Amino acid sequence: MAISRTANPADVAAPTRVRYVILLLIFAITTFNYADRATLSVTGSAMRAEFGFDAIRMGYIFSAFSWAYVLSQVPAGWLLDRFGARRVYAASIFLWSLFTLLQSTIGVLGSGAAAVTALFVLRFMMGAAEAPAFPANAKVVASWFPTKERGTASAIFNSAQYFAAVIFTPLMAWLTHAFGWHHVYIGMGVAGCLLALTWLKVMKNPASHPRVNQSELEHIEQGGGLIHGHRAAPVSRSGQTQWSVMRRLLTNRMLLGVYLAQFCINVLTYFFLTWFPIYLVQARGMTILQAGLVASLPAICGFLGGVLGGVLSDAMIRHGHSLTIARKVPIVGGMLLSVCIIGCNYVDQDWLVVALMSLAFFGKGIGALGWAVVADTSPKEAIGLSGSIFNMFGNMAGIVTPIVIGYLVAQTGSFNGALVFVGINALITIVSYLVIVRDIRRVELSAS
Repeated sequence: MAISRTANPADVAAPTRVRYVILLLIFAITTFNYADRATLSVTGSAMRAEFGFDAIRMGYIFSAFSWAYVLSQVPAGWLLDRFGARRVYAASIFLWSLFTLLQSTIGVLGSGAAAVTALFVLRFMMGAAEAPAFPANAKVVASWFPTKERGTASAIFNSAQYFAAVIFTPLMAWLTHAFGWHHVYIGMGVAGCLLALTWLKVMKNPASHPRVNQSELEHIEQGGGLIHGHRAAPVSRSGQTQWSVMRRLLTNRMLLGVYLAQFCINVLTYFFLTWFPIYLVQARGMTILQAGLVASLPAICGFLGGVLGGVLSDAMIRHGHSLTIARKVPIVGGMLLSVCIIGCNYVDQDWLVVALMSLAFFGKGIGALGWAVVADTSPKEAIGLSGSIFNMFGNMAGIVTPIVIGYLVAQTGSFNGALVFVGINALITIVSYLVIVRDIRRVELSAS
């Protein structure tokens, strides 16, 4: 599609870089997204002491977020493809921040079943509200970035999960230690509501953004970016087209392999978001404040690995390697490093545990290129739906992981089995990309 904006010499000589401002914004939003998810892992020990949660009950409360998050993925994808990322994402940010804020009030219900139920319900509602977030990120990256920059852009917003732990885990641990767990939820909720307003003010599609000039538009569009934003797929009155698109996505071998791999990668993510600080407190004898500080070290390594994975992948494309090779090499190599998490079962020194965890999350960061693969492979007419299905499969790990680990800890009194469970999933990710996923390419809905 031709670009209608009139060019002038200044545009040609000095292209703007507005796409990096947009990337910075979705990085900030994703940082808050993961910080809100991790609030319970940081405040969990204090809340268990106050409300009397056992390990199994805590596992179910941890999983509440992901039940709703998974169930809401497909509806979220339809909303994104119908209304676009700007409006849907703004509503998402505001609602998840509101439900985070409300979690500060459960103490008024006492320490009985009512408090447990209220916490489960609020975590569930927060999960539903966050469902559009990552598919919206994928749509934004597909619109604002050409293919050769997309791996880095996707890796940067995805690495926000580690940046959240670096910045917010120590902060939330300090707030819990100094003022009580309630203040964590109040602060995160209020900040998120302000962020929703910022998103509405800044975000537009490239072709309609007043600060984007002709040179940047041409750079994005000629490189494969979808500068006019979302393209709604035609929907019949019966709604059959959307279901046929979903069937096409769910029966594509390449995509099924990517979905399985994302589930396994997210096992590592959800171990870190849920049980890791509790592991440090219970299995390694640290205080809540110490655990919050120590948890930031693997997160820093994960962040560095996440950015490195995207940069490496895009560099391979620029040096002539195929998209398939450029995406698979960091994923497979990173997951091999992640297997070393099992080694924590065989060392006693805390510094060795932290070193192995840091190496594992550095590898996980390098290999976490799934969202770049989604932006590369999703049909142009259904990027939101494709990203939501991918995210639905991936975040089933958020249901399975905390519950499985809860049972393993309750039955064995040890985290050893939990770490083996996490390491095995890193190996399955490698098998999925090497055996199931073949060539990585965009799915064409118009193809016969």
